[in-house]
Amino acid sequence: MKKKIWLLNHYATDMYKNRGGRHYWFAENLIKQGYDVTVFCANTYHNKSEYIDTKNKKYATDTVDNIPFVFVKTTTALGNGIDRVKNMGLFYFNLFSVAKEYVKLQGKPDIILASSVHPLTMVAGIQIAKKLNVPCICEVRDLWPEAIFSFNKAKERSLLGRLLTAGEHWIYKKADALIFTKEGDTDYIIEKKWDTGQGGDINLDKCYYINNGVDIGGFEISSNENKVEDDDLHADKFNVIYVGAIRPVNNVGNILDAASILKHDEDIQFLIYGDGNQKDMLDKRVAEEKLTNVKMKGFVDKRSIPYILSRSSVNILNYSQTQYNWARGNSSNKLFEYMASSKPIISTVKMGYSILNKYKCGIELEIDNPEELADAILEIKNMSKNQYNKMGQNARNGAKDFDFKKLTMKLVDVIDSVDINKEKEVSTKYKNVI
Repeated sequence: MKKKIWLLNHYATDMYKNRGGRHYWFAENLIKQGYDVTVFCANTYHNKSEYIDTKNKKYATDTVDNIPFVFVKTTTALGNGIDRVKNMGLFYFNLFSVAKEYVKLQGKPDIILASSVHPLTMVAGIQIAKKLNVPCICEVRDLWPEAIFSFNKAKERSLLGRLLTAGEHWIYKKADALIFTKEGDTDYIIEKKWDTGQGGDINLDKCYYINNGVDIGGFEISSNENKVEDDDLHADKFNVIYVGAIRPVNNVGNILDAASILKHDEDIQFLIYGDGNQKDMLDKRVAEEKLTNVKMKGFVDKRSIPYILSRSSVNILNYSQTQYNWARGNSSNKLFEYMASSKPIISTVKMGYSILNKYKCGIELEIDNPEELADAILEIKNMSKNQYNKMGQNARNGAKDFDFKKLTMKLVDVIDSVDINKEKEVSTKYKNVI
């Protein structure tokens, strides 16, 4: 009999629209292996005013590529203010009644996988799983509240900070298994002394690591089918490409500073794709500083990214070293897209559990200043053809380890582990009754 799995991810609506993303690819691959998978998400898109009409009901449904989606009614949320809090709260509260109705129609799941970004989805997953007497796997894609403390949105020792930390501890304790997307995230549990080895109540044996990744087959198809007509991409230049958000944590101004240093090298051009709250400021800088070697390309459809990356000479992972704790590794989606493009990568941050070092597919900077970045760009540009091609091939080989077909097998191992533990628990209870 097929096992039923519910994947709860507030923001999977964007994956439904884009027909791709972590839980889309997990669902797609699990279904191919015979699992019965349903994705539960909000009826709103992240940071957009558009939404999926539930026609005054608590949820709506649709199926795409054989993946059933359940859209839980909530309210639109732009920005990070009270509307976003309301959006998260309504998703949490409405999940309970939606789950109850869906069980009546489709039967209860065998396993729930509840994924952050925000912790309320994991809280709901644990509570719904308990009511249905099924295991709950919690997937932690960002360490909340540590990320909030890093951005000074709350103080760790404040009342709010202590409440958030206590809630996080509760989630880790109650989950039947924990999946972290960064290899070093279990270090956090050890730092907090929450692990059983230090007298705590969280067994590290239930912690698993499944990073983000890439659908290599889909990447190749998209690269061939979604070509971009752009003279800059096809110019006979050394293309330094950045794709991603343009906001403080991405420190894209640093790339402009490096471009300024290299502006007399006519072979090099910087192509920056993306949008964010600092884009206008950087557009102004490019004009005022006459950085003719920089082209700010703006927002780009996700389907065009594989082709754009295929035209790069080197891809830049550009971050602020100070606004985030990089010691535990990197789970950036674009890292794996960069790797799949078979091109060398420069990271402006030296990561813990470094994937670039492991696969020898790029350079990590000790210091994230423009001089170091400019030097790294020149180092890759001046490599021998063999060295350059080897680094690109290493990137591609590394991407294969993070292909979603392979990552799904890791998820199946976690599913099997909670299944076995649940059977043991039921067996123990039965013995105690006898």
